[in-house]
Amino acid sequence: MSLPLADEACATTPGRALGAEDAEHLAGLLKALADPVRLRLFVRLATSPDEVCVCDFPDVGVSQPTVSHHLKKLREAGLVESERRGTWVYYRSVDGALDRLGSFIGDLTA
Repeated sequence: MSLPLADEACATTPGRALGAEDAEHLAGLLKALADPVRLRLFVRLATSPDEVCVCDFPDVGVSQPTVSHHLKKLREAGLVESERRGTWVYYRSVDGALDRLGSFIGDLTA
């Protein structure tokens, strides 16, 4: 029995391919949401009808500087936006930020 050549194996391998750029983007979203504190903060923002001041986040078990750090990570991932007003920063979720992730997961289960 001989093994198929590399090109043959790629051509006949079942399953869906995921491009490098898509993988980087989706991994960034998943990584940002994989932390329990960031997930709690994101859910609060995504379900809030209005912007949320950093001063109004409930106790999530970490200090205020750590909350700010986690919000920064969510912002870097493109999941939330922020606006400084005086000394306070207000956050909101980005409309459609999870659409690509939702479509990807939906395609996997279809």
